[in-house]
Amino acid sequence: MAPGMITDEQLARWEADGFLAIEDFYTPDQCLALRERALHLIEDFDPSDAASVFSTTEQSHAQDDYFLTSGDKIRFFLEDGVLDDSGRLAVPKHESVNKLGHAMHDLDPVFNEFSRTDALAALVDELGFAEPQLLQSMYILKSPRIGGEVVWHTDHTFLWTEPQSVVGFWVAIDDATLDNGCMWAVPGGHRLPVKRRFRREGSGTTDDVFDPEDYDISQRVPLEAKRGTLIALHGSLPHWSGPNTSEHPRHAYTVHIIDGATHYLEDNWLQRSPALPLRGFS
Repeated sequence: MAPGMITDEQLARWEADGFLAIEDFYTPDQCLALRERALHLIEDFDPSDAASVFSTTEQSHAQDDYFLTSGDKIRFFLEDGVLDDSGRLAVPKHESVNKLGHAMHDLDPVFNEFSRTDALAALVDELGFAEPQLLQSMYILKSPRIGGEVVWHTDHTFLWTEPQSVVGFWVAIDDATLDNGCMWAVPGGHRLPVKRRFRREGSGTTDDVFDPEDYDISQRVPLEAKRGTLIALHGSLPHWSGPNTSEHPRHAYTVHIIDGATHYLEDNWLQRSPALPLRGFS
């Protein structure tokens, strides 16, 4: 099977489960080149410029300007607990970063090449996008013994279009295992109503809660993935990843794509400057 071309059976699984894993979508060399580029960007990064510690369990970052103005920039977000009492890094710099975000795919040539392949364009087309637009990118490090939990959530909550159109395309840059914090998902959970919406309000953000009950995760399954695997995640699919308790890193790359034929709401937290408009695969 040529990369980016899916079978009728795979399409049926996507529609039933809300996720689809495709092994060997990227080569190991492609993954390692992206990893090298991310580490190079981190090496040039001055931690004193990072105003945000990223945590999905304590979302104080969601109120700060460094986070809210990152939609058209390359920003560096630290893991919770890596700063000592004096505000200095207590761990090596390359282990202190939780993620890079959110416009590497448009601002960095290596990330642009990785994000805009013919194979991914073909897959996006087969999943039914009319006018695909690459909205945001994240390089997630989840370093050994440091990488934290990402709580159960849906991407539509954070990247709201009407109608819902966002799909996350997650790539295993390292092997993702139970020990180093692989993702988990609830098969068919994308058919459930989304429980909340995260949006801007004034100079900060707020949550519109539609249903305060937690998702039923009794049917959750692990999405272990070897290097080069791509996992497509429907925007309404509940998914989660645990902390990295192993000695092995779990680097991953995600690009979120929306359909330009839908309406991207003006109060979504992630906004672009007119100087860097959204674009597709060209």
